[in-house]
Amino acid sequence: MKYKLKTTPEKSKQMSRVHTKNGKDEVILRKLLWKYGVRYRTNYKGVIGKPDIAITKYKIAVFIDGEFWHGHHWAKHKARLKRNREFWINKIEGNMRHDQKVNETLKKDGWTVLRFWSKKVLKDPEYYAQIVLWHIRGKKEE
Repeated sequence: MKYKLKTTPEKSKQMSRVHTKNGKDEVILRKLLWKYGVRYRTNYKGVIGKPDIAITKYKIAVFIDGEFWHGHHWAKHKARLKRNREFWINKIEGNMRHDQKVNETLKKDGWTVLRFWSKKVLKDPEYYAQIVLWHIRGKKEE
């Protein structure tokens, strides 16, 4: 389906700066994990979903999801959408379905899937690094 989007030049410029790789949240978490001796692959294409951080040795996939793009508190935010509503609802709900499919497929393949919200990682990156380390310790004990 082709959409005719109504947008302002300011919003267009803002959206053009959205990146799918190497966001501040990802970089901070990766640096912490590296400091703790965790070796990983970034945007690993060897599995579905291209995890932001893939710890292949222990089959741990870490995704750091942007709140808007992945539907954080979706019921509340969906109601607030005004401009290009149909487009954004289809886009975000499609992202949510895709995330669920990725999770299910990775779990079937023996991966542990960790999904963190971007703003929470930025607020307390050490906490999320410790969650990853906890899962690594659990895998070492298996």
